[in-house]
Amino acid sequence: MPAASRLVLLAVLLATAWVPPLQAQGDTTAKPPTANRPNTGQLPTLGDGSELGASAERRLGDRIAREIYRDPDYLDDPVLVEYVDAIWQPLLAAARSRGEISAELDERFAWEIMLGRDRTINAFALPGGYLGLHLGLIGVVTSRDELASVLAHELSHVTQRHISRLMTKQNAQAPWVIGAMILGALAASKSPETANAVIAGGQAVAMQNQLNFSRDMEREADRVGFGILAQAGFSPQGFTTMFDKLQQAARLNDNGAFPYLRSHPLTSERIADVQSRQPVGPLPVAPADMVMDHAMVSARARILSNPGVDLLRHAVAEAAGPGLSLLPAPRRAAVLYGATLASARLREFPAAQASLAQLSELTRPSPAAARLSRLLGGEISLLAGQPAPGLDPGGRPELFMNTQSLIKAGRAGEAMAPLQTWLARHPKDASAWQYLAGACAAQGLLLRAIRAEAEVQVALLDYAAAMDRFKAAQTMVRNAGGSNVDHIEASIIDTRARAVQLLLREQSLER
Repeated sequence: MPAASRLVLLAVLLATAWVPPLQAQGDTTAKPPTANRPNTGQLPTLGDGSELGASAERRLGDRIAREIYRDPDYLDDPVLVEYVDAIWQPLLAAARSRGEISAELDERFAWEIMLGRDRTINAFALPGGYLGLHLGLIGVVTSRDELASVLAHELSHVTQRHISRLMTKQNAQAPWVIGAMILGALAASKSPETANAVIAGGQAVAMQNQLNFSRDMEREADRVGFGILAQAGFSPQGFTTMFDKLQQAARLNDNGAFPYLRSHPLTSERIADVQSRQPVGPLPVAPADMVMDHAMVSARARILSNPGVDLLRHAVAEAAGPGLSLLPAPRRAAVLYGATLASARLREFPAAQASLAQLSELTRPSPAAARLSRLLGGEISLLAGQPAPGLDPGGRPELFMNTQSLIKAGRAGEAMAPLQTWLARHPKDASAWQYLAGACAAQGLLLRAIRAEAEVQVALLDYAAAMDRFKAAQTMVRNAGGSNVDHIEASIIDTRARAVQLLLREQSLER
């Protein structure tokens, strides 16, 4: 055998020898039942097999989330966030009851979904229990079940520790590439072509094993996610119809690559697998109220996903078309909702009010859809620079809309108590802290306003910016010389500053 050929063969053997026996295709050994993971008779998982601890993974996730919060495309829309969370929480509860989430992960991970103003059809899991969801995906799903199937799949990536296991796999594969590079350097003195072949061969073997591992994880996420979806009360058919959308419209997975070069299994394979798991018997039908509610939320996602003026004009024109009355009620509500919001964003408020009147009449029989119409009416008033009509307290969207209206009307003091009550239950709500800062500033309560602005930065994981504001508040207290100082607020600021300083120190040690 020529020397060059022996070097190529040695590179391949070296790469193969570094495959960890429990990770090359996943550890299929079932975990023994524990107090945190009851034996529910489920199929065995691939196993953890990761070297990254839960705390380290959460810190890594925080670093990524901090950058996402700074991205201009990050969106905290109260209506969309509330809708997605109403689907997300039952899935989390189902995962806990199935034993998919251990007590350690439940305590350490964030379990938070971040929305992105992106028109692509995509969702993704991040380290530490963070999930990303593009508005483009919300805009194309036609039911809660389809959206729930996506979230259940991504949740399963988190519960099965796929991210940390992939990182461990990549670390294990590093010697493959290093070995190939060493052999390539030895071969370079005799034949540059052979050297390139050695290096490329070693990288190809590493890549192929990585793709195999990724496909196994996708299959596991489908299987575990299917069980979570069904236990949470959603229709399992959502998985099948969502895969149909990916295959026929978005073509996210089936992009023409050969099956053995894909990181995901073939979509057709995934559809067949999910269909084989479908329960026997008639499928549940979603109530009409829920269907209309979802259609309106999807329309909102499409309008907020950064469309151009031409697309906004198209949304307005669609509602004025002659075929509107022929559409089913949910589709008609979606068209009217999109036209109303598009007109408001184009600053064409008379047209927005006209289409809103039609929408309000159509959604009157549906409590959930009628609520969305009322919220949209308040949003139009605020965009027009006017206080919105008072909304009955019902959730986060009403809270924020009422707060903005009270501040515009010069009644900021009335907004403080509801905000403080909300923050007592949701201390990590950055938007609520921001509204509280605005209400305090409108009343001249500058110390409280600065403290609230600091808490905004804490919630966004920017501890350095938070410390700057806490220090500014402490300087204000010192300069006041004890006169006209809210000593309770000053004490809270000192306590919070010390806590955030510790977080900042830990953050600096990670770099």
